[in-house]
Amino acid sequence: MKKKDKKTKKTSGKKSPGKKRKNPITGNENIKFISGLLITGFSVYLFFAFIAYLFWWKTDQSFDASSVLSGAEIQVRNWSGKSGAWFADILINKGFGLAAFFIPVILASIGLRLLHIKKIKALRISRDLVIGTILLSVILSYIFGHADGMLGSGPGGAHGYFVSRWLNAFMGKLGTGVLLLVVVLSYLLVVFNIRPSFSNIKLFAGKENANEPEEKPVSDLIEEKQDINDEPGFSINRTIDEEQEIDQETGSGEDTVNTDNVSKENIDNTAGPIINEIGSDEDSNGVTISIERAEANDQLSDEELARLKENYDPRLDLSAYKMPPVNLLEDHSTDKAFDDSEIIEKKETIVKTLLDYNIKVRHITATVGPTVTLYEVVPERGVRTAKIKSLDNDIALSLSAFGIRIIAPIPGRGTVGIEVPNKNPEIVSMKSLITTKQFQDCKYELAIALGRTITNELLLLDLQKMPHLLVAGATGQGKSVGLNVIIASLLYRKHPAEIKFIMVDPKMVELTLYNKIEKHYLAKLPETDDPIITETQKVVYTLNSLCIEMDNRYKLLRKARVKSIKEYNEVFTKRRLNPEKGHKYMPYLVLVIDEFADLIMTAGKEIEGPIQRLSQLARAVGIHLIVATQRPSTNIITGTIKTNFPARLAFRVSSSIDSRTILDNTGAEKLVGRGDMLIYNGTELIRAQCAFIDTPELNKVTDFIASQQGYADAYILPEYEGETDDNFQEVDLRKRDSLFDEAARLVVQTQQGSTSLIQRKMSLGYNRAGRIVDQLEAAGIVGPYEGSKAREVLISDMVSLEQILQGLE
Repeated sequence: MKKKDKKTKKTSGKKSPGKKRKNPITGNENIKFISGLLITGFSVYLFFAFIAYLFWWKTDQSFDASSVLSGAEIQVRNWSGKSGAWFADILINKGFGLAAFFIPVILASIGLRLLHIKKIKALRISRDLVIGTILLSVILSYIFGHADGMLGSGPGGAHGYFVSRWLNAFMGKLGTGVLLLVVVLSYLLVVFNIRPSFSNIKLFAGKENANEPEEKPVSDLIEEKQDINDEPGFSINRTIDEEQEIDQETGSGEDTVNTDNVSKENIDNTAGPIINEIGSDEDSNGVTISIERAEANDQLSDEELARLKENYDPRLDLSAYKMPPVNLLEDHSTDKAFDDSEIIEKKETIVKTLLDYNIKVRHITATVGPTVTLYEVVPERGVRTAKIKSLDNDIALSLSAFGIRIIAPIPGRGTVGIEVPNKNPEIVSMKSLITTKQFQDCKYELAIALGRTITNELLLLDLQKMPHLLVAGATGQGKSVGLNVIIASLLYRKHPAEIKFIMVDPKMVELTLYNKIEKHYLAKLPETDDPIITETQKVVYTLNSLCIEMDNRYKLLRKARVKSIKEYNEVFTKRRLNPEKGHKYMPYLVLVIDEFADLIMTAGKEIEGPIQRLSQLARAVGIHLIVATQRPSTNIITGTIKTNFPARLAFRVSSSIDSRTILDNTGAEKLVGRGDMLIYNGTELIRAQCAFIDTPELNKVTDFIASQQGYADAYILPEYEGETDDNFQEVDLRKRDSLFDEAARLVVQTQQGSTSLIQRKMSLGYNRAGRIVDQLEAAGIVGPYEGSKAREVLISDMVSLEQILQGLE
């Protein structure tokens, strides 16, 4: 310890190498800022001068330096004027050719660094690009030579031309090429910090190399833990290369795990400390690995030491779990061959109908989809597309078809699209989508195989990027089947450790079959028996619980210094976060609401508030919403909700108003039903046929999942305590609700003391209606809470009620 103290004293007596005397000029923040603005502006000016030089160098080549300060009678074509033309000629023609475009970038990096943009590493950028400018100039001249008629001195400029010419004379064309190749590879290795490893290549196998020290990676040092001498501590310091700023960006705070005193007890799949610990020594900026000898009874086996170096795998908790096999699904495709005569007949009918209205067609093609055929029409020149679009009813009449939709024009194609339903629509089975190579090899985080487009392409979506989905459709048009397709896609892609569903089913019949997979894939409130939420009060509690979960996840992201759940889980699986500090692997949470309109009608703002908050903020922490309704009216899908649901899916609806509400466009009212749908991804509408998965198929899938070992319980959401007033004695009747008298008269008139009655008749939220009922109880108008039964009404006539109300005033 004495030696260590002496060393500390000596070190403290020295000047810190990181502290330098401030220059009185450069130390002034205002001068730095102004200099940054000037340099950045000059770099932009120079860049446009270089661009203009590429177009006008021949025109301005007679211009010389003596004319820069001359009068206005001498004009140049360069956008940056005479000075810009002069700078461009000096740096491109007489300088480095096309490689001179690096020069404005160098200047811009310096200027932006002076403007306190700390992410810009001006020194590194300048060093790399200065070398790159010189090197690229020589390479361009070596390849293209003088290249007469190309930027005066050629693409490499005068510098590149003379250097490459000298090298060719000195080393020959071949030698120069080899030299430049070696230099370029070396340059790339240095710039991109590529470190090739040759640890597995043994060039010599003789005994003469046996005594030579072997350089080992840091991770291998753990394996030598048992061979360390009997000293109480042993540390290995490795200095980091230049400009690797570990300061605030590496996460050396409280959440970094120390590998000191590693024992058998703390090595398992649920925790797992990291191997490297970021050092906090500001002078060395190094990586410190502290390794202490374990006690004799805590020695680690080779297997345990190897596990320390492996990434954490959340799937190991259910390592025996198997994804559902594809043969559980049915193939619903028909064997009927498609009739080409139908296409030919409809093409002729479309051309004839358009000709009746003096619209000549130059060309027409047909693309056959599972439900709809797209006819692409190229009209003669001068035909207004609006005229064609106005003929949808006439074309439908001539084709004797329902659901004609005209796209005039098709974006990016220059054609007018006419979508006509097929006489014999094809069923797109879920099995046919799951078995595609495109779905199996998909890299999406939350891949959904939704159906096939009208061009028979697989419609593959990523829920993570959506990030929320709004679904609408009239009864019997495929909305519930679409929800099942989405859920089944995720069940076939994600392990139970990676995703959890929160299912809300006010109709109580659509999502109940997923009860079986409660201990695998579902999440619920604590002390809740049924994971499928059907009661309005529990929906309110669940949504608020999800908001708490979202806030907790954001706190963990902030402590880990990452921006998204994907980055967080990557850091956690690499054992860089300490579970003892609250860190844990985060599964994706998907909230599925089957009938949103019913919830809004009964709970109103108490539902819309948390839904709005989740849709605005929950994406980054892996919480995604799928909200479905059969009534897409403006009082159900408000503007606030639509704003936060950029991805929308519409099955057939009853009116064009409903179509505009859900899609901001008409068209959904003209769909043919049975899974025919329009998808709006924020930029364009896509028509597709939704896949079909039947209830027996879903039962087979859920039975297969339920037959395997699951977790001890469902994923438990944070507890939420609602605003309840269980003890009526604490109710202050002096602070009665403004609608108390009206609610009291309603209860006595109907002789029903139920919270739901007040909700429906007075259009109130659940919590407010509940508080009014508690006030009615405190006033002696209704009896106490009796579970599922309605409260007893204690006042039988309106006269007695008015006396009570007057007494409360």
